[in-house]
Amino acid sequence: MAIEAWFMDNNNEDPRLPHHGYPNEFVFLDQLAELGVLYWKLNPNDCENDQELKNIREARGYNYMDLLDLCPEKVENYEEKLKNFYTEHIHEDEEIRYCLEGSGYFDVRDKNDRWIRIWIKAGDLIILPAGIYHRFTLDTNNYVKLMRLFMGEPVWTAYNRPQEDNPARKEYIKGLTEKTGVPLAAH
Repeated sequence: MAIEAWFMDNNNEDPRLPHHGYPNEFVFLDQLAELGVLYWKLNPNDCENDQELKNIREARGYNYMDLLDLCPEKVENYEEKLKNFYTEHIHEDEEIRYCLEGSGYFDVRDKNDRWIRIWIKAGDLIILPAGIYHRFTLDTNNYVKLMRLFMGEPVWTAYNRPQEDNPARKEYIKGLTEKTGVPLAAH
């Protein structure tokens, strides 16, 4: 089953709610790929031996990995952390997250600055390109276990919006305007 994504409503209620727009307007993998968002469905029960995950890591140069359990019982200042994750920002590097357990939402901006909500669940590996405006929150289950992948030493620096002069943002916008095809490596 493919990942679920949709355009969000403009409601400011609890961000952990689905926030489907009205009427529902779903977003498909090819639309996400046009924004540079890549997706794979993997087996989260055997990530140590998953050849497809190994191939992705090797092909994309992801040589660092750690795990993050995000829930009220395991994270100090949980509400504050969630608030920080939900602040709109960019990174100067790709953001690679593999959901091993639980679920949550990545929200990304489309070309018209509308929010697209991407619901990640166990087995979903998602790559957000450097320079894309995004944010993250858990859903109402309040639990996710993520594998975080990086090229080299991890960098978690978030640059809150506005960042139009940031080189990563400029490169991202340039890529959107020059894009002629869709990456073939993801599904």
